[in-house]
Amino acid sequence: MSGYEVLAVRYGTRVARKSESYLNYHVYGEPDVELPMDYFFWVVRNAERTVVVDCGFGAAAGRRRGRTQLVDPADALRGLGIDPAEVSQLVVTHAHYDHIGNLDRFPAAEIVIARREFEFWTGPYAGRGQFAHSTEADELARLAGLRAEGRLRLVEDTLDLAPGLELVVVGGHTPGQLVAQVAVDGGAAVLAADALHFYEELERDRPFFVVADLRDMYRGFDLLREMTADPGRLLVPGHDARVGALFPDRLTGLPGGLDDLVVRIAGRRGKD
Repeated sequence: MSGYEVLAVRYGTRVARKSESYLNYHVYGEPDVELPMDYFFWVVRNAERTVVVDCGFGAAAGRRRGRTQLVDPADALRGLGIDPAEVSQLVVTHAHYDHIGNLDRFPAAEIVIARREFEFWTGPYAGRGQFAHSTEADELARLAGLRAEGRLRLVEDTLDLAPGLELVVVGGHTPGQLVAQVAVDGGAAVLAADALHFYEELERDRPFFVVADLRDMYRGFDLLREMTADPGRLLVPGHDARVGALFPDRLTGLPGGLDDLVVRIAGRRGKD
């Protein structure tokens, strides 16, 4: 099997501050500075299949939270030649608003999520303030409804979703945060999603401020280091503005102003 093509689609952005991004930032004794924060979802595809990883925030939720939407995620997929209505598998790394905001745009997809993630967000603690601030109630209700429709696939600890595409439950940021490891030519791409928002978290061992289990978050950092220790293994965080610079292979000739928003992490599907 040839390796997959992996694309990162930058659909949103904001300017945050380090003090509002890192847990207990004051303990580091450093001045507060601005921190650019991008919002991504990912496409994993080869000749046999196309899998979408996360689906971005909804436009209304993004506006209310002061996020800038650069492109509608569904429109971005269409610009890549992918009809959201025909996507057969959508991996949800976790159930925060900026990762499940467009579930209704994928009516035919099997939704793949960690069991403990799903059970937490449909359980008694999901509405408590320190958890709920990162979610939208209607989106969680939609997620719950998918089980009744028989469209959920629940991941226990690891799952080989397809040849060369492994999902690993790490927790930490949320109770069942998922990481995707994708076989690519010459190695693998590790889509950390929000197990790693910024490279600096791993470089300086600094947890993000939204954390369900701090020990699991640190364990996730250690696992990511192990998964990307060998040459040819690429680490892709969920929100780092450096992704575009570190992976400069931008797709060109795309409709809808997408040319500066889609980068190829690995692989090549053919001429753009």
